[in-house]
Amino acid sequence: MKYVILIHSNPQPWGHPTGDFIPELQSLPQAAREKLNAAFEGIMEELSANGELLGGQPLADPASAKLYRWEAGEPIATDGPYSEAKEHLAGFFLIDVESQERAEEVVRSFSGPGETVELRPVATY
Repeated sequence: MKYVILIHSNPQPWGHPTGDFIPELQSLPQAAREKLNAAFEGIMEELSANGELLGGQPLADPASAKLYRWEAGEPIATDGPYSEAKEHLAGFFLIDVESQERAEEVVRSFSGPGETVELRPVATY
């Protein structure tokens, strides 16, 4: 079963890893930050070793995004991202795991203070 893990965040300034730029994470004691980082590194190593990690990429600053909408019979480009959003898509990981339970186990290590992580199955048609 393939799932995408979407990392929603709003680091200021924009940068990766996003946790390095999020006040909620930076306000934690050093030991707590190290524990979160170790958990993340551990799950990444496990996913890679098991062949469950298919890929992933960080995304550039949302200010560099362009939105395309259909208006008056043609696509019109506007500056992105969606202006009302407080969080932006920071990056994604694609995993292939045996079950939804495994995907939910994995995604817990991706969530951190100041970020929202979305787990979504990849559509198969």
